[in-house]
Order: sequence, then structure tokens, then C-alpha cells
Amino acid sequence: MMAPGRRSSTFTRLLRHGFTDPSAAERLLDGPELSPVRDDPFLLEALGATADPDLALHGLVRLLEAQPGPTARRELLDTLIAAKPLRDRLLGVLGASAALADHLARHPRDWEALVMYEPRDLHPGVEEFERGLADVTEPVALRVAYRRCLLSIAARDVCGTTHVADTAAELADLATATLRAALRLARAAAPDDAALCRLAVIAMGKCGGHELNYVSDVDVIFVAEATEGADEGKALRAATKLASHMMRVCSETTVEGSIWPVDANLRPEGRNGPLVRTLSSHLAYYQRWAKTWEFQALLKARPVAGDLELGADYVAAVGPLVWQAAERENFVADVQKMRRRVVENIPAAEVERELKLGPGGLRDVEFAVQLLQLVHGRTDASLRSGTTLDALQALAAGGYVGRVDAVQLDDAYRFLRSLEHRIQLYRLRRTHLVPEGEGDQRRLGRSLGLRTDPVTELNREWKRHAAVVRRLHEKIFYRPLLDAFAQLAPGEARLSVVAARERLVAMGYADPASALRHLEALASGVSRKAAIQRTLLPVLLGWFADSADPDAGLLNFRKVSDALGKTPWYLRLLRDEGAAAENLARVLSAGRLAPDLLMRAPEAVALLGDGDGDGGGLQPRGRAQLEQEILAAVGRAESGEKAVTAVRGVRRRELFRTAAGDIVRSYGTETQPAEPDQGALVDRVGAAVSDLTAATLAGTLRAVVRDGWGDQLPTRFAVIGMGRFGGHELGYGSDADVLFVHEPQDGVDEREAGQAANRVVAEMRRLLQVPSADPPLLIDADLRPEGKSGPMVRTFTSYEAYYRRWSLVWESQALLRAEVVAGDAELGRRFIELIDPLRYPAEGLGDEAVREIRRLKARMESERLPRGADPKLHTKLGPGGLSDVEWTVQMLQLQHGWVEPGLRTTRTREALAAACAADLISGENAEILDEAWVLATRVRNAVMLVRGRAGDTFPSESRELAAVGRYLGYGPGHVGELLDGYRRTARRARGVVEELFYGG
Repeated sequence: MMAPGRRSSTFTRLLRHGFTDPSAAERLLDGPELSPVRDDPFLLEALGATADPDLALHGLVRLLEAQPGPTARRELLDTLIAAKPLRDRLLGVLGASAALADHLARHPRDWEALVMYEPRDLHPGVEEFERGLADVTEPVALRVAYRRCLLSIAARDVCGTTHVADTAAELADLATATLRAALRLARAAAPDDAALCRLAVIAMGKCGGHELNYVSDVDVIFVAEATEGADEGKALRAATKLASHMMRVCSETTVEGSIWPVDANLRPEGRNGPLVRTLSSHLAYYQRWAKTWEFQALLKARPVAGDLELGADYVAAVGPLVWQAAERENFVADVQKMRRRVVENIPAAEVERELKLGPGGLRDVEFAVQLLQLVHGRTDASLRSGTTLDALQALAAGGYVGRVDAVQLDDAYRFLRSLEHRIQLYRLRRTHLVPEGEGDQRRLGRSLGLRTDPVTELNREWKRHAAVVRRLHEKIFYRPLLDAFAQLAPGEARLSVVAARERLVAMGYADPASALRHLEALASGVSRKAAIQRTLLPVLLGWFADSADPDAGLLNFRKVSDALGKTPWYLRLLRDEGAAAENLARVLSAGRLAPDLLMRAPEAVALLGDGDGDGGGLQPRGRAQLEQEILAAVGRAESGEKAVTAVRGVRRRELFRTAAGDIVRSYGTETQPAEPDQGALVDRVGAAVSDLTAATLAGTLRAVVRDGWGDQLPTRFAVIGMGRFGGHELGYGSDADVLFVHEPQDGVDEREAGQAANRVVAEMRRLLQVPSADPPLLIDADLRPEGKSGPMVRTFTSYEAYYRRWSLVWESQALLRAEVVAGDAELGRRFIELIDPLRYPAEGLGDEAVREIRRLKARMESERLPRGADPKLHTKLGPGGLSDVEWTVQMLQLQHGWVEPGLRTTRTREALAAACAADLISGENAEILDEAWVLATRVRNAVMLVRGRAGDTFPSESRELAAVGRYLGYGPGHVGELLDGYRRTARRARGVVEELFYGG
């Protein structure tokens, strides 16, 4: 009998370790089975780490009672106490799965399966599982062996050794091995039938996609061919017997339970069709009769058992049909209708708990991914994966899904699948309903690592992820592109007289019918707005026609007028300010970027007026002004998120100001001709966008620090601009290349300081990329020490140690553009002092360093140029492009910066001019390189302005290419001269690079 004092102490410890029934637990610990180890502290700690300590303890006692004798019981206890990996795996399973605890009670020596998997075998594949099932000679033994293998998968899962995607893949591999074993038993029972046919088993659904659940139907399709000399009819009957026998082996229930149902209803004609068909019969059905959903199902088809060569032939034959399915009439509507029908068939009482089929559930992710795969996979083979998460990653990589959306969907899908796994693991029952009982939810929450308040945290996380899925599913699955076109009602155009149509065609409008409809909408009626626009439209049409895309200009003007037409100042601006209407016409017809920015906040039209002095109109604002406005907005905001929303709003407006000014100065107006100095245009844009980015980061940093620490960050923190950012050379589509450096405040632990700094960076990146009406600002820290594999943030001391010991020549080259852009100015100044000896090395570069830089450059030219791109027209990596000029200038800086102060600048053109002034390069060669660099930069800016997305090559679409030409000063019909002029400029620059950089 335990002493009262000890009983009270044990009771308290049990409560602290998560037991909900300490009295019962105390009795079990005092029982004879656990008496030898009741005082072992590791046992209680391990039990407390499980999803349900009470369940784990009860299962452990049952397992000990079931051991065949004292020696076996002692062996289990000794191993349990001595081997932590086994202890964690065994108790983890017992605390998460009552069904597997029952299995261990029936087969008490199966705990030894958890000792088999050492680190080298943590992720067994099909072959490993086949070895575990190799000795099976009858169905009951197969079920026992299957559960034994399942035990090892569950142990790795609940202990966190595998992630949910790995667990799902292992379950699919175990299913594959089980199907093969079951087919082996069927063949052994009917050798004559096996001799008549080749039978292939095709996995479908989650098994085919390598993402199986713990308990799920295994969907299959059977394909058969007669062996040589056998009659086809007899062969199909024999194959049907084998397939049926195999299905019974897996599906029949005994005292050991069943393995899982094998479901062949995805076959042609479903349950009404023959169980087994030949390959030609399958193809004939799919080519003539198949419905849309059947092609969607075939996306996951994978040969797994039987004649794998025949299975591969089947997949190869149906593959082209799958990827042509999107061309079927009403394809998208059919898939959308099918998803709606699934939701409608869920019982009303279960909708809110349905994890798989309900709104915001797993099926929403899968359907959205599959629809995008089937639509875009016709031309992009990288999307043709049967695994949901792999396909989602490929869709994001290809630009079919936004990166932020893809990450959110990935996170939500992993959480929902993990929750589904834990629900099924408890009783090994096929269910997708979140249980309502508090005890069940507590176990689930703890199994997912939610320990503070498992039930509340579980429901909060579940609802949060479901809301994300529901929102993104609606956004992706029901993209209203076609609906948007349908809403343009044809109407009757009163202006559609023959003369008007002919005039529009003559002016270059590609779609005069649409143009007439826009004109009618803008000018009809007796309102003041219509009267002003009837006056302006004849002139505006001419200005639109002077661009490469008049139709887009007119359409954009209609959109802006619809948004602002009832605003008095808008009408006054167009009527009374001479420059506003023409500037607006230039901006709306010059490409996508500026109109897109404007449509998000049409009131920015006011910037197109005559301006009001310094900072007004289209004159870019300086860094000090921007930062003052942004920090004031941050100070007024109630939270960090609202503060950064305000910051991003300022950024959007100022990007529009810069882009609009660039367009107007490049095109020119009736009163102000185009600016001839292209270098000045490039410098103005680069400085404006770089200053804006620096002010944005400064404001975001202030917001994050204030929100998290009340302006008392425990570490000094600075942001160092790199690349084009540090060089004041950012373009419209550039990311912000940066380094993050921090230094703990006096008396602050370095670990605490590091955690704070990392939180700051993570929150800054998140807030600047949250989907909103404002364009995101992507922060890229890949130029940090050790690149992507290195820590995101380092202390000043860590940078100092790294650069002293490990710095490579390419890092010295990258640091040439380092400049403090935000944060603690003193820390930033010290960082610059730290790196100056690296980027301006005393005595310059040695011969080996020069050779290394040349090798890196040559390697970049050969490896990074996109496949299929014309090198002569690639503005970044092509001969005579940006990389050629910049590396040549940077080589001069590295070699001579220690003695030539003028070279100690982050700006390419300034450094080139300083090299020329120091007689390191001739005036003629400097001019050639400068001209090439300016032209390449202008082309990149033009591509972004025209297309609305970044690009390093000239557009292939003729209208876009013409728009780039207009921006660069080439009139209509002179695109050939544009390309020839670029090639000529780049060719001359490459000759200088060959001489100066490569020494040839």
C-alpha cells in the first residue's frame, strides 16, 4: 500500500503529465505488471508526452498482461526502459490508437516490430513492406502481417519521425505490397487461371496518388490480356476470378478485422460494367463513352500489382486522353457541378464536422488542384502528378497559382490530412467526421502537438485552415474569367454608323465593335459627365491611337470614368488641367502595370495633373518625404497589420506616380517632347523605386517592432540593401535583395535577441506579401552568408566571424552593392565598415580570384540562360547584357577600389564613370558599356510596364513588342529597327567585355 504522502505527490504528478483520471492511473502504476518500473521517471514522462496518457497506460498494462510469461514481460519492460526510441514509439501508438492496442493485446510479440526500424530504415518502401508480408500463405496471416506493418507506420507518424505526406505515401506503399501479396494468394489458389492471363492492377484515387489514409477504400481498375496461345474469353474469365479472389482477401472481415475494401467502381460503366477488361476495351470506352469525372479520376492512375508492364501500357495509353479532357464541351462547368453535387449530398447534421467533403475540406483542395492540372497540364507536363501536394507545388512554380495562395493551401491541406489521420487511427475506422466529444478532441489536439488548451486550440486551428481553404477554393475553382466576358451585354450602339467604324479601324482599333460600345457608354445621356466626355473623346481617341494598344486605352478609360465619373474633382481635372487628360491617355494605353495600379485606387488620377510644386504631380518624391509620410501612417494605425496595409497603400500610389511619370517622359506630350536622355530616365526610375522600397521597409520594421515589443526590441536591428536595391537601380518588378543584421542590446541573452530578430523578419515578410489590393513586396535574403542554407538573420559578431574565415570571392563581389536601407543607423554603419576591406581588398584581386570570377561568370552564362531563349535578346544574361556590364564594372571595383575612392559606390553607372576618370577604361569603351546597360535596363522596365510582370527578354506577342518599341522611342512599324538596334548595341558591349573582363 502506498503511503498517503507519496500518493498525494503521485496524484499531482499524474495530473501535471496530462492524465484525466489520476486515480485509475495510480492503481495501474501500483499494479503487479508495472511494479518493477513504477518509480522510473522516464516512463511517466513518456506517458505524459502521448496523445492520451490514460489510454497509453491502459494499453501498456494490457500488453504486459498478454505476454506469454514472466521472462517475456521482463524483456518488454527492460527494453521499454532502456530504449527511448522504442518507448516513444510504443507508448505513442498506445496513446493514439485503441485499435492498435487491441492488436498488440492479441499479438503480444508484435511490439518487436517497433525495434526493427533504425534511422537508416525510417522510410521503408514497397520492397521493405513486401519482405514483411513475404511469408504469408493464407488471408488471416496477411491481415495480421498488415497490422504489424501498420503499427510501424503509425509509430513513426505519432512520434513526428515522418510528416503527413510521408505517412500517406508509406500507407500507399503498404497498400501496394498488400495488393501484391493478396494477388499472390489468389494465383496460388488458382494456378490454372493464373497461367491463362496477364492481369494488371491499377491503383486509383488516394492509393494511386501516393496519399492514402489509414483507413480508406483502395480504388483499383483491372486490365487483362490473354497469355500467348490462350483464348481471350477464357483469359478474361480467369482474370476476373483472380481479381475477385484478391478483393475478397483484402475485404473480408474476420476476428482480425479486414484490411480494407478494394473498390473497383471507378472502372468503365462502374459496378454495371465487367470487372476486368482488355486494354483495347478500356480505350474504346474512354474514347467514346467516358464522362468528365472519369478522366479526372484517371489523373491518379498508377500500376501497382500484377503485370506491371501491362499496367504501364495502360497508363501510357489513357494518359493522352486525360490531358485532352479539358477540351471537351462544358468541361469546367461539369467539374464545378460535380463538386457542388458532392457538398449537397452531405447530411445537414454532418456538414460542419465533415473534414473531407464539406466546404473548406480536403476535397476542395483536391478539386481545385485537379481542375487546374487538367486545364493547364495539356501543355505543361510538369503539372501531371497524381499527388495533390506535388501538383500544387508545380502549379505554384509554373505561375498558375500564386505563391502565397499555394503556401496557404499546402499548410491547410497538411493540417487537415494530419487531423484526418489521427481521427482514423484511433479506432481504425473509415471516417472523416471530427468527433464532438471533449475527450476525443482533447486526444486529437494533443496528438497534433496542441498542449496548452488542446480542445480550444484544435477547433481554432481547424476552423482557421478550413476558412483559408474555402476562400482559396472559391477564388481558384470558380475563377470568373468567362463570366466577366459574358457580362459585357451587346446592347445597341447608337454610334455604330459606318463612318465611325471605318474611322476607328483606320486609327488602329482592332475591335471597333467593342470600341463603339465603350464610346456609347461614355458619351450617351444628358449628364454633366457625358457632356464633358463627349468633348474630350475625339482628342482622347487620337491619343489612344498613338499607342500600341488603342483598344486597351479606351477600355481602361471607361473603367476609370465608371469609378470616378461622379466625383466632381475628376471632371474638373479632365476639363481644366491641360496635362491631365493627355497624361491619362498615355498612361492608360501604354501597357498593363500603370493601369493596374491605378484601378486599385482610381483617385491616384489626381497625380496626373499639372502638379503643385515639389513632390506633386509626377515628380518622384525623395526618401525623406516618403519615410516621413509612411512613419506617420504607421504611428496612426491601431495594429501592425493595419500599419503595413497603410504602408503598402503609399507604396502602390508612389509606384503609380513613378510609372506614370516614366511613361509620360518616354512618350512625350504635345506640350512636352519625350526626354532624350535615356540614362536620366533610368536613374530617375531606379532611385525612385529604391527609395520607395527603403521607406516601405523602414515603415514595416517600425510597425512590426511596435506591435510586438512596443518599440523596445531586445536587439539592435539593421537592413542592408543588396543587388539592385543597394545600387539604387531597382526596376518595377524587382524583389528587395537584403541582408539582416542584429546585435543584442546590453544585458540581453543572445538567444532571446536572435529569436526576436527572426520574428521581426518573418513578420515583415508576411505582412508585405499578404494578398491584398496592393502589390506585394518580396524580400529576398538569398545573398546572405551560406545562401538559402544559412540563417536568415545573423548577429554582427557572426557576420564578422564568417567573413573573416569563410567568405568567398563571389560574396565580396555581392557586397559591392551593400548599403544600409533601414533600421539602426549606427549598426548599419559598423556593418559597412566591416565589409569594406572585403569589397575593396588591399592590393586588389589575386590571379586566382580573377580566374574564379571569370569561371563563375562563364558558368552563369551557360547554366542560367532559360532554355529556348535567344541569348542575343536576353537583357540580363545575354552577350552585352546587364550581367556583362555589371561584372566588368565590379571586377574593376574589386581590383582598384582600394586606391580609387570614386569606385567605392554601389551604383553601376557611377562606378563606370569613376573608372573612366581614373583611366582604367577608355572613354569610348565606357560609353559603349553605359549605353548597353541603360538600354537593357530600359527594355526590362518597358516589359514590366507593358506586360505587368517582369521579364528579361522582348515579348513575343506583336502588340506587346510594339508597345515596348513605343516606350523606347520607335514609332509604328519600326519593331525590326528596335531589335536590330538592341543586337548592335549589345554586340559592341560584348566586345568591350571580352577585352576588359576576360582579357581576350
